[in-house]
Amino acid sequence: MGDVGSVVPPVAGWQRARRIARLAAIGTGATAAAAAATGGVLLGQARQARRTIPMAEAPPPRCDGVYGAKFPGRPITMVVLGDSSAAGYGVHRRRETPGALLATGLTRRLHRPVRVHRFAVVGSLSAGLKPQVESALECEPDVAVILIGGNDVTNRTPPGLAVRYLVEAVRALRAAGCEVVVGTCPDLGAIQPIQPPLRWLARRWSRQLAAAQTVAVVEAGGWTVSLGDLLGPRFAAEPTRMFAWDRFHPSAEGYAMAVAALLPTVISALGAGPERRPVPAAVGGVRSLPEAAQEAARHAGTEVSGTQVRGRDRGPAGRWAQLRRRAFFGVGEQPQSGPATDSPTLEGTA
Repeated sequence: MGDVGSVVPPVAGWQRARRIARLAAIGTGATAAAAAATGGVLLGQARQARRTIPMAEAPPPRCDGVYGAKFPGRPITMVVLGDSSAAGYGVHRRRETPGALLATGLTRRLHRPVRVHRFAVVGSLSAGLKPQVESALECEPDVAVILIGGNDVTNRTPPGLAVRYLVEAVRALRAAGCEVVVGTCPDLGAIQPIQPPLRWLARRWSRQLAAAQTVAVVEAGGWTVSLGDLLGPRFAAEPTRMFAWDRFHPSAEGYAMAVAALLPTVISALGAGPERRPVPAAVGGVRSLPEAAQEAARHAGTEVSGTQVRGRDRGPAGRWAQLRRRAFFGVGEQPQSGPATDSPTLEGTA
C-alpha cells in the first residue's frame, strides 16, 4: 500500500480538475482576447493604410512603340505584363515607364530596335495574367517581362493559388518560344503608410510569395529577379524621392533602379549576354532551387535561373539554380530625355 498522504481523495481530485479546467479556460480566453485585439489592430491599420494610399486615378502613360529605330535588323519584340508596377503607375512621362526604360536599355546594349507592347493592368492580380498572355501571344514576343504579386499580398490571395496562375502564364509563353523574366513580389513592408505590426506581416507575406514565385518560375523555364524592397536602402533613406506622390508606387527614380536590376537578366534571357542557357556553373554560385529562392527573397536585385552541375539539372535537393548579383548597367537614376532614336515610334505612325 502506498503512503496515505499520497492518495488524493475523489472530491479533492475533482476540485483540482475543475481548477485546472478553469485556469485553462482563463488562459484560452486570454489568448483569444489577445488574438482578437491583435486582429483588431491589424484591421484598423489596414483601413488606415487604404485611407492614406489614394486610389488609382489617371492611367499610366503608354510605352508601346518601336525604340532604337535607327538600328538595323528585325526588332526584338518585348511584352510587359503584370500589375501597376509593370504598367508604370506613378510616373507622368512615357520615357519613365518600366517598358520604355527596358527598351531603351536593350537598344543601347544590343544595337537592335525593340518593339514594346504593354498589356499590364493597374490593380491586376496573378489571376488576371491569363488574358494578358493571350493578347501578348498574338504579338509573337521574343521576351516577356512580368511584374506581379503586390496585389495578391494586399488581397490575401493564397500564395499557392497566385503562383499557380503565374506558372500557367510562364508555361504558355515558354511553349510559344518566348523567354520570360519575372520580377518577383516587392516587399510591401517597405511601404511607409503601412505601420507595424501590419508592416511586419506584409514583409513576411511578400517574401514568402517571392520565394514561391522563384521556385515555380525557374521550374517552368523562366528567369527571376528579386525586387524585394526595390533595392531598398535608398528607398528607406529617401522615400520622398524614390516613391511617387501616393507613397505606394515607385517614382521615376524608383522604377529606374528596378529596371537596372532587371535589364541584365533580360539581355541574358535573349541570349545576348555572357551567360546562355543552359549554363554549366561553378558550384560556388549554385544552390538548390528552394535555397536559392529563399536567399533571393532576402536580397533584392538577385537573379535566379536554372543551371547545371556536372552536366545534371538536378541534385539531391532538387533542381540546381544559379544565383547572381549583377552590376547594374545604370539605366539612369534620373531618367533623361535621350536622343531621338531612343524615343518610341508609335505604332501606326512609323
